[in-house]
Amino acid sequence: MRRYTISGLIVLAILAAFTRGLPAQKADQSDADKKQIAAPSQDLSGVWAIRTPRGITWYNYALTADTPPMTPGAEAQFKNNKPSFGPTQFESPNDLAYGCFPPGVPRIYAAVQASMQIAQVPGRVIMFSGRNVRQIYTDGRKHPQDAHPLWMGHSIGQWEGETFVIDTVSVSDRTWLDRMGHPHSDALHLVERFQRTAYDKLDLELTIDDPEAYTKSWTAQRTFQLRPSTGRVDEAICEDMFVNEAFGVNPILPSRQ
Repeated sequence: MRRYTISGLIVLAILAAFTRGLPAQKADQSDADKKQIAAPSQDLSGVWAIRTPRGITWYNYALTADTPPMTPGAEAQFKNNKPSFGPTQFESPNDLAYGCFPPGVPRIYAAVQASMQIAQVPGRVIMFSGRNVRQIYTDGRKHPQDAHPLWMGHSIGQWEGETFVIDTVSVSDRTWLDRMGHPHSDALHLVERFQRTAYDKLDLELTIDDPEAYTKSWTAQRTFQLRPSTGRVDEAICEDMFVNEAFGVNPILPSRQ
């Protein structure tokens, strides 16, 4: 049986209401035709799939190849983490993302199969990635002073010319930065800069700053390819939420319907 949260249903209703008027991509356009089309101004709408550089295996596991040195506390936590991917993978991982919990940001960009649907509606930008929904507020609000930790953090965004800048704080320190188990603290500050450099190309530069876990800030890059008009982000279900018991976490489970 499917389980839905009230907030999830609200987000889906918002998406349905506002995406009816979004311009459809032309299914009969060839790749050559698309290269001749200028990138829409201040428009990230569409379904985007991550482009993985050939021959770079770390891209599947780590957020970046040049992660700076960790603080002693973060180093100890990193050694205790048991990822299911990468050179130190474990058969019995303690990765909460595999216990039906959201991966957090920027972890959501660390998977080779990462794809997302972006919808721009009045006052916010919504990103759908399988079973994960992320809202970026664009109505001018600030981060709340008493924000509590959230799986996907609290995000606000604004346009700087043709670049959409997202500022995120309050990401739960129970999430990892990537699939290799790099930790972060609740002081994590993430700045994402999205730029649609071509009709079918979306570039992302991330700046990660966490003085409690790393000795300096650093950047990572991702590139996304626009899927054709038939592209979509399929529904993803984590069927048994009760596996969370194995991770020592007791979430409030949605009711069965």
